[in-house]
Amino acid sequence: MKTWPWKLVGKMKLVDKLVMQVIVSLQSLLCIQYRAANSIQLSSIVGERKLADDVQLSEKSIDGAQAAEEAKKEEGQHKAAPRLRFPGSLLFKRWGDNLAEDQQLAAQALFDQYGYNVYLSDRLPLDRSLKDTRPSRCLEKKYSHDLPTISVVLIFVNEATSIILRAITSIINRTPSHLLKEIVLVDDYSSDEELKGPLEEKIKSYSVKHPGLLKLVRHQRREGLTQARISGWKASSADVVAILDAHIEVNHQWAEPILSRIKEDRTVIISPMFDNIHFDDFELVQYDVAADGFDWALWCLYEPPPEDWYALKDETAPIQSPSIMGIFAANREFLGSIGVLDGGMHIYGGENVELGIRAWQCGGRIEVLPCSRVAHLERAHKPYLLDVTPAVKRNALRVAEVWMDEYKYMVYFAWNLPLEKPGIDFGDVSSRKELRKKLNCKNFEWYIKNVYPTLLPQLTIVAYGMMKNTLSKDICVDQGPVTENTPIMYGCHGYNSQFVFYHSTGEIFVGNLRSQRNEVDRCMVDTSQGELPFLQKCDEAIQRGLNMHWDFKQGAALINRKTKRCLEIVKDDGASVYRLILQSCTGQKWIIQHTVKGWGSKVIAG
Repeated sequence: MKTWPWKLVGKMKLVDKLVMQVIVSLQSLLCIQYRAANSIQLSSIVGERKLADDVQLSEKSIDGAQAAEEAKKEEGQHKAAPRLRFPGSLLFKRWGDNLAEDQQLAAQALFDQYGYNVYLSDRLPLDRSLKDTRPSRCLEKKYSHDLPTISVVLIFVNEATSIILRAITSIINRTPSHLLKEIVLVDDYSSDEELKGPLEEKIKSYSVKHPGLLKLVRHQRREGLTQARISGWKASSADVVAILDAHIEVNHQWAEPILSRIKEDRTVIISPMFDNIHFDDFELVQYDVAADGFDWALWCLYEPPPEDWYALKDETAPIQSPSIMGIFAANREFLGSIGVLDGGMHIYGGENVELGIRAWQCGGRIEVLPCSRVAHLERAHKPYLLDVTPAVKRNALRVAEVWMDEYKYMVYFAWNLPLEKPGIDFGDVSSRKELRKKLNCKNFEWYIKNVYPTLLPQLTIVAYGMMKNTLSKDICVDQGPVTENTPIMYGCHGYNSQFVFYHSTGEIFVGNLRSQRNEVDRCMVDTSQGELPFLQKCDEAIQRGLNMHWDFKQGAALINRKTKRCLEIVKDDGASVYRLILQSCTGQKWIIQHTVKGWGSKVIAG
């Protein structure tokens, strides 16, 4: 899915900084949580509890019959529709119609704390059934009994206990016991008391039936997602390590495709196919197959499988992928040999893209396996971090400086940062550069040509960022409501709707920086009809012969080459705000926030 919330900025009539931060931070959640699926299939969220001879794992776990009986009793007790205490809450949009007010209060409090429906999770079976979401031909595949062993690492911080236990239970139930060597739990310094002594007691319960299977690693301070994954890798001992979030449930025969493929080629790093678990009602939504990619800001996105995969006409075949979403499996020793993950990353974001680029450039490869399915529980919000944007931005610059060579400028453009002295400390990268040199890794140009040919560098940008008229420096050119295709002047806020990219070829792009060849930029044009400028898809502007080329120098007029009209601002009689028009030039001057060294030449200077 490539239509992110931050692209809706231009539709807003009022920009609130805090609201915008939340919108942008949601983009990182969407990387794993949503995919545009052509065919959505739902599975039951509860199902019948299967017979099991395992020990009782949690006093919160109840079987399907008990759950049904309890629900029936509650329905009888609360037949009269209770007052809705939280009418604006996302939690109750599709769930909880028959909850009494005290139950709503309890459910909402847990939702605020965790970002998903813990009230329901605590009442679902730990070993609930999941619909098999694999492509039908996957069910026909046979795997050798003699496969590598696997260590499964689960990362968590202040996760609900029932969520962690359900992940553990699904792994035990759906992984052949002779292949599952251990489950390593990594606690990144949780403050929740339930995850201390009580969790250790739950682990002891598992150990009655599965001695030595579970390991618990605790950080003594908060170290962030990347370091937690590194800690899990260090604690693992099997042939293959699978590093997962703790809010997942693995599906049927998830491990065998991974282990079989890595047995064939130890340099392959595998991403399972993701499905989605709704944060409110815990329904399972099946996602279509896709590869993992990223844009120039290094936000993750989903890519259609490459054409050569479709040509195979085999829905079980591995999909070559430019990047990885963060949940992955690899040969433990090979992953160590190429540097595991970059421990210099902070908090969240960018580590998955860094691993994907590094793997390809340094002798490995990334594949997505359609026959391995892992369901990931989405969050409605990240309760422990309101805005992940600063961390992602910092980490993106770290990736750019180590792995992207001269193409690193695209990352600076995407984040609207000056190419020199960006004002962000991305840490010491010398050891990662030494690793790249030691491994004799290929360059980023090779990566684009051979791995990610749909990633589009824009080599003619000479000025970028917010664009202001010297008559009023508090307002900026803004793409305005996207459906109207008419740029406006608006109070400067610095989000994507106000990104302007001036090219040495004369085009002016307004809006988000294009990163994919199948996307289209919007160019500012002078149609010669009327006084308003328009934003037109650049390819359509070329086909229609619209006037899309402009002459501009920093601190000078902006003049259309064909019509010779200038882009200027005016106030109507009695009006207090400026608006954009095209008219005979009166000497107005424009300034674009950042310029590229060597104005008018190629951005990439070798």
